Amino acid sequence: MTSLYITHEFMLDNSVPLRSIRLTIATACLVGSVLQPFSAYRRHAEHRGSASPTKPRVMAGIDVLEEMKFAPLRGKKVGLITNQTGVDASGRRTIDLLAHARGVTLVAIFSPEHGILGREDDRVVSTTDPITGVPVFSLYGETRRPTPAMLKGIDTLVFDIQDAGVRFYTYVTTMAYAMEEAAKAHVSFFVLDRPNPIDGETIEGPMLDRDRLSFFGYFPMPARYAMTIGELAQMFNVENKIGVDLQVITMKGWRRTMLYGDTGLAWISPSPNLRTLTTTLLYPGIEILQAGGVSVGRGTSTPFELFGAPWIDADRLEGELNQHEISGVRFAPVHFVPDSGLYQGQACSGVLIAITDANALRSMTMGLEIASLLNKMYPDRFHVEKIVALLGSASTITELQEGDRPSDIVSGWRTDLDAFELTRKKYLLYRDSLQH
Repeated sequence: MTSLYITHEFMLDNSVPLRSIRLTIATACLVGSVLQPFSAYRRHAEHRGSASPTKPRVMAGIDVLEEMKFAPLRGKKVGLITNQTGVDASGRRTIDLLAHARGVTLVAIFSPEHGILGREDDRVVSTTDPITGVPVFSLYGETRRPTPAMLKGIDTLVFDIQDAGVRFYTYVTTMAYAMEEAAKAHVSFFVLDRPNPIDGETIEGPMLDRDRLSFFGYFPMPARYAMTIGELAQMFNVENKIGVDLQVITMKGWRRTMLYGDTGLAWISPSPNLRTLTTTLLYPGIEILQAGGVSVGRGTSTPFELFGAPWIDADRLEGELNQHEISGVRFAPVHFVPDSGLYQGQACSGVLIAITDANALRSMTMGLEIASLLNKMYPDRFHVEKIVALLGSASTITELQEGDRPSDIVSGWRTDLDAFELTRKKYLLYRDSLQH
């Protein structure tokens, strides 16, 4: 396979110029800039708007509901849980569609972490939608659950938010908490389904310990669960005995093998740092590292596509990681100064991650390999025990501390993942190679 040598000078947001990097990559993965990494995944997936005529057009739940002329909600007084990702294929807000749908009364809007526009990185206050005049209640402020006062006058809650496909991404818990409160108030619950952006087949990562259930882990499941938000709702409703009157408006045309870039749908960043599809695929394995004491790129223009710290030797770390030959990725040394987040204003050294094969990448395995190496190289600087907060498995942390090989740790997850798969299969809505 022909390879090219590429050298780029570049700088990240609010940083000093960075020195050149040199990386051997496959010609087929070549993209013209380091800050748009040498990624076949980014190249084929990041359309940010229109569908390719050669790709199937997936209809999200809101599009299917429109096709049904909103009949399931006719006569209902609706509360809508949504954010900036709640739009139809034409870019129209679900808020506006429901506000003007015949026979539907939009009573209230509820926003998750990051707010109704997906821009906040702190607690979110309640407000009013400026277009419809409908009140917007924050579910990431004084409360993380709809209160009885918020639910007054509502007989149906509708959930339309794009998920990230990762257990510790909080929109999953926001949905589950809302389902619980809806059940108590005898309010029905609709989920307008959307794709799992990192596919509906790859189950990966350790199971969440039952004593670690929290807002960042609602249900004992692996970090990557390979289910849509509608499928999760069904599983939570039965397995956690929520008992809400639940209806999922399923997608049309979605296949479990699809990455988001295969759907033909526009990608809208669900939160401030999940800006690209490349970022979304790397996120599960890189986000777990921050609690251990490394910057994961917050405060740069490429969050989750790089990581580092003031105490890391970039060249040494890059060499070690590339020697491990982690499937689907290559690494290059990088230097950056975050303008927010961990190590704000400090010069950091680390590595830039380039996806070379999205289908081969197992992001949780990658994250485990990185955590293991950082623990060996910097035992006094990298606090591996703290990554349990998102990794969610005390036994995995113990194995990392004892120096077990990441491949052996991953193999040890198999029994739990097999058991989860048996549970998961009962709630899958999309079983065939092409749905509907």
